[in-house]
Amino acid sequence: MFVEQRIVTLFKRNAHHTLTYWSVFFSFGLCIAFLGPTILDLKCQTNSTLSQITWVFFSQQFCLLIGSTVGGIFKRTLFSALSALFVSALFISVIFAIIPLCNNVLVLAIAMAVSGLAMGIIDTIANIQLVTIYQKDSAVFLQALHFFIGFGALVSPLIADPFLSEHGCGNHTENGTEMMHHFRNLLRNSPIAAQNINQSHLPHGGGEEESIVHYAFWIMALINLPVPIIVLFLMYREQLIPCCPRSTPRLLDKDELAMENQQGAEGTEVEQAAHEGGGHGDIFSCCQNDNLRGLPVSFFMIHILGGMVLFMTDGIVGAYAGFVYAYAVAPPISLSHKTAGYLPSIFWAAITAGRLLSIPLTYRFPVVRLLMFNLVGAIVTVLLLLILYTSSTFLFVGTGLCGFFLSSIFPCMLAYTEDILSYQGCATTILVTSAGMGEMVMQVLVGSIIQTEGSYSFLLCGVIIACIGLMVFIGLFFFARMHTNYLTAGTTKKSAMVEEETPEQNGSAKVEPEKEAGKS
Repeated sequence: MFVEQRIVTLFKRNAHHTLTYWSVFFSFGLCIAFLGPTILDLKCQTNSTLSQITWVFFSQQFCLLIGSTVGGIFKRTLFSALSALFVSALFISVIFAIIPLCNNVLVLAIAMAVSGLAMGIIDTIANIQLVTIYQKDSAVFLQALHFFIGFGALVSPLIADPFLSEHGCGNHTENGTEMMHHFRNLLRNSPIAAQNINQSHLPHGGGEEESIVHYAFWIMALINLPVPIIVLFLMYREQLIPCCPRSTPRLLDKDELAMENQQGAEGTEVEQAAHEGGGHGDIFSCCQNDNLRGLPVSFFMIHILGGMVLFMTDGIVGAYAGFVYAYAVAPPISLSHKTAGYLPSIFWAAITAGRLLSIPLTYRFPVVRLLMFNLVGAIVTVLLLLILYTSSTFLFVGTGLCGFFLSSIFPCMLAYTEDILSYQGCATTILVTSAGMGEMVMQVLVGSIIQTEGSYSFLLCGVIIACIGLMVFIGLFFFARMHTNYLTAGTTKKSAMVEEETPEQNGSAKVEPEKEAGKS
């Protein structure tokens, strides 16, 4: 068979949980890419400037980072994890429903911040729960999880486009329409990029058309509404709803069941790692002295370097998706606005296809090889884009290749680091937080460099960031080998101690019968 029967059995045993987390991440993907295309309509709705609306979206990204950081708090029990998912998914639907009613930019900023906090909590909890359930087999299921967020991000513009006003607050002129398409395609993929636009270029004047974007938000709220219902149904099946009577004892938690499956092969190592690592939790609980005492340097470096790799690679994803349109319409390529508008869609489509293809590849090949292949492939692709910077044809090809190579780095890195740390450390929370921070910081950094140095610096920044990511990953690989040797030496030492104690016990057991025989 293409997939081992053991994997199929494990999936069937945890199918309800896994499908619930996948559906939550599809909704997360819809939400994370849905707001960008509506930024100009929200500007008109709140009678605010483009700069003010940009900071509204920045508040959402910042709170998403906070939610990713504190999301590990809710993993302590299955009840708290599912309850947090239910509340967060419900809040997202409510926020999307009330966004059309926010006529003040400050109220809109608060609503966006709450939705970002909810999405950050979902991001961390879903990743942690899948890692806890499948442990050494989690790479395949993490690839599928992140395929759904890519698929959601690809589908979301299709939902928004029919309801976007063609002229916004401006004139109904041909030039105004073309300029509005220009800004919408740019802002669809990077709210931060709005800071680089001179507001004097926006068309102003009479002839406003009534916006119908509120229908898009309400449809989005309805599409997202089944997600909290699915989570609530899972809580009902697990008998975690307090108001429902419990006629039979609640089933074992999925993380307990996964722990039992792993104990057959390496129970002693897992228990020792659990004692040392302190378990998955928020970053602050991971930094307590009791959890850090006696751990080797390699343990800390794996967390730090793994987070740095995702800081760089997810930063490239955010920056490329945000500024590839602006790069394409500028000299020397100077594509038309309509043609350049396909580039972000190609990039997200390549990410989605790459994550889909990575599901069987992760099953067949070690994740460390896939990580090295993807990092080298991303460097080569961006370097070729830099060399062939005048070729519009290769810009489309390179955009697809870049999205393909970057697509599976995050789930592979998650599975790789958790495997090294025996699935008991704080790697998931730290990696998710680092990835979100990198996407936020790199967008601002690359955008400011493009504004001062020109569009050519866009690809140069990509090459530098990708090379730094590869060097950091090589360092991570070195410390991973060091940590594996440390765990192996500890296990060998314990086995030797057990072997020394066993003959002594056997000898004392033989002496006792001899004494008894002498007495008799």
